Amino acid sequence: MPRGEKSSYTDKQKRQAEHIEESELESGRSREAAERIAWATVNKQDGGGKRSGSGRKSSAGKAAKKSTRKRAAKKTTTARKSAAKKSPAKKTATRKRAAKKTAAKKTAAKKTGGKKSAARKTARKTARKSAARKRATKKAAKKSS
Repeated sequence: MPRGEKSSYTDKQKRQAEHIEESELESGRSREAAERIAWATVNKQDGGGKRSGSGRKSSAGKAAKKSTRKRAAKKTTTARKSAAKKSPAKKTATRKRAAKKTAAKKTAAKKTGGKKSAARKTARKTARKSAARKRATKKAAKKSS
């Protein structure tokens, strides 16, 4: 089939594309751009032409996605089960480690965050002072003239 041939599209898809093209023309697009946008929109909505023989998405692809989702769900449930089987002593040890890590991260964030805010404050102060000086010099110049 030559590129750009629309015979594999259903009548409904052709009507949709025509309607989209008209609305794009009304909004000020060129005829070529409007047509391109219209067919791209129809392709995105329906996955291309729907008539038999046209290349479209297969149900095998959808089944493959489902099976990968199921596998991922199984992995998470097995991970939860294994965590439940751990001894209480191990659980508390891992909790303590996690608590230490988060505490260390928080203190590091506080240290760097404080420095940044202090630097911003001083920058703002100097900007205000220089703006005030400029205003004062302009006032003085106006008064003298």
